[in-house]
Amino acid sequence: MDRFGDIKHDLKGKHVIVLGFGRQGRALARWLPSQGAMVTVSDKRSREQLNLGTTDFVNVDFVLGDHPLTLLDDADLICVSGGVSLELPLLQEAIERGVPITNDAQLFMERCAAPVIGITGSAGKTTTTTLVGQIIAAAGFTTHIGGNIGDVLLDQLDEIKPDHIVVMELSSFQLELMTTSPRVAAVLNITPNHLDRHKTMERYMTAKANIVRYQMPEDVAVLCKDDEGSSALESIVVPDELVWFSMYDMVADGAFLMGDRLMLAGSASYDYVPHVLMERSEIPLRGDHNVSNVLAACAITGAMGLALDLPGVEPETMAQVIRDFKPVEHRLEVVRVVDDVTYINDSIATAPERLIADLRSFEEPLVLLLGGADKDLPWQDALHMALQKSRHIVLFGQEGEKQVRTKVMRMLRLLGADQRHVTTADTLDEAVKVARGIAQAGDVVLLSPGGTSYDAYPDFAARGEHFRKIVSDL
Repeated sequence: MDRFGDIKHDLKGKHVIVLGFGRQGRALARWLPSQGAMVTVSDKRSREQLNLGTTDFVNVDFVLGDHPLTLLDDADLICVSGGVSLELPLLQEAIERGVPITNDAQLFMERCAAPVIGITGSAGKTTTTTLVGQIIAAAGFTTHIGGNIGDVLLDQLDEIKPDHIVVMELSSFQLELMTTSPRVAAVLNITPNHLDRHKTMERYMTAKANIVRYQMPEDVAVLCKDDEGSSALESIVVPDELVWFSMYDMVADGAFLMGDRLMLAGSASYDYVPHVLMERSEIPLRGDHNVSNVLAACAITGAMGLALDLPGVEPETMAQVIRDFKPVEHRLEVVRVVDDVTYINDSIATAPERLIADLRSFEEPLVLLLGGADKDLPWQDALHMALQKSRHIVLFGQEGEKQVRTKVMRMLRLLGADQRHVTTADTLDEAVKVARGIAQAGDVVLLSPGGTSYDAYPDFAARGEHFRKIVSDL
């Protein structure tokens, strides 16, 4: 039993508290009753704020507006949605009382009949997860993709067979509670992110490390040679079952870039024969970070046989899927070209590290849109690069100590920027209007906010969809 209690038990007849009613909370509220559990959902928002009808979830009780400690009086299990901090008084009291705590990903992993490939990282995990799923499907396997993206997958458990393969994106919020690791676990990178939630890099890295911490001897870990955070996990994985990917170093087992060619080696290469996979120029995605994502996907799918006793995916299959791959929405997504100005949506850029990766992806002059809520992350390097790469920066959102606009404006002034370099706007609509007036033919207007969407939107996708609508209406 770990500090969160023994959660590997039958749910029938148990009283389960679901904390938070976002995407994961709603999935839990649908699935848990089907397992015979008695479910109570607790959320600080009202029924109106949750857009919850009186006939929705009729088999579920709701306690809204607060998380009273009385919820624990007859609770057998607590399921936590991703957005709920473990510092919540109710959860701290639950730990004191020994009430088990779990989440959707842990419940799924404990019950899934098929092998699971899990992917995490501070950036790039959605693109990599999607690409891995498409490669495996193209190789002829029945594939289920979800987790932190798309379907939470709990409602698919009855359909998933032992000969299927599940590909899951896993966030640090999910991983900090998990005591089960995937058969194949990939860590793309670990850079400062979500420190508003995890408080320190040590706690953030500890959460990420859970994806490999509980692997069995026959399982496989896939790590990045180029990233200090990812490569540091080598010390806690099974040495003989470790596969690497790198843009800068040759690896004996995995995928790497040699000049302008993507290479497979060792178990990642079909029949262990070193293989030229494709030319870098054939990758249809912008930026070095996406080359790294592609290498990760090749290392993961190439090494499946190590852990899953399956034939490796043929390099030709990988290469064809990569050539045909389209950017996932809200990730360097070209929205429209207007008056020879290209508008690009990277609303997923919710941290300065992601902003840096975006800036490195462009040679064209940029009009950069920054904004949102701050996550207590370091901005200096990102702003230095933004001033070098951008024709102009537009800061959008309300002012306030927790807002990107206030923090970044203060730092830009210290770097010598003035109204010639920076304009402020209260809303994204106003920011796009300003950008259109500044942009010249051949420029890129790039939405790469660097902050979360929670100042004005329920999530980054809603912000990206609003940006697309604004641009479509120009």
